[in-house]
Amino acid sequence: MIECSDHIARAKMLTDNNPQEGFRPHHVDTINIKKLNTNATKPTRSNTSDAGWDLYSSEEMTHIQPGCRTLVKTGISMEIPEGFAGLIWPRSGLAVKNGIDVFAGVVDAGYRGEVGVCLFNSSKQDVQIKRGDRIAQILFQPIPQFSLVEATELTDTNRGSGGFGSTGK
Repeated sequence: MIECSDHIARAKMLTDNNPQEGFRPHHVDTINIKKLNTNATKPTRSNTSDAGWDLYSSEEMTHIQPGCRTLVKTGISMEIPEGFAGLIWPRSGLAVKNGIDVFAGVVDAGYRGEVGVCLFNSSKQDVQIKRGDRIAQILFQPIPQFSLVEATELTDTNRGSGGFGSTGK
C-alpha cells in the first residue's frame, strides 16, 4: 500500500497511474457550456461560495401533476472535464415551497448531449414550470479512479451488514 503525506504526492500518484497524459485530478478552472437554443439560460450561482450552479428550464411551460415526474430540458450541454461528474440536486426553495424533487441526476464527463432534469411533484397540487425558472442545481464533483476487486471475505465493522434503519430511529 502506498501512503502519501501530502496532496502533491497524491496528485502525482494519481497522474502516474492514469494513462492520460497531462491529466491533473481535481483541478479545473473553467467548464465549457453550449446553449443549444435561444431559450437556454447559462447556469448561475448567487454567491461565489455556493456549491451548486442553478439550472434553468428552457421549455415554454411544463405542467407536473401531483405524484408525477417529467423531464424538463435546460437547452444546454456541458463539457465536464475527465475526472469529474455533474450531480443534479433539488433546489431547496422549490422542494419546500412546491414539493418538487429531482430524480436520476448524474451527468458523466463524456456526455455532450442536452442536460435534462427529471422533476417529481410530491405535492397534492399541479406545479407549473415556466421558461427561465430555476429548476435544479448542478454540483461538479471529482470522481476517484479505482478498480473494484471481487473478494471472498470483507473486513468486519461495528455496523456489519445492518441495513436500512439498523442504527436507530
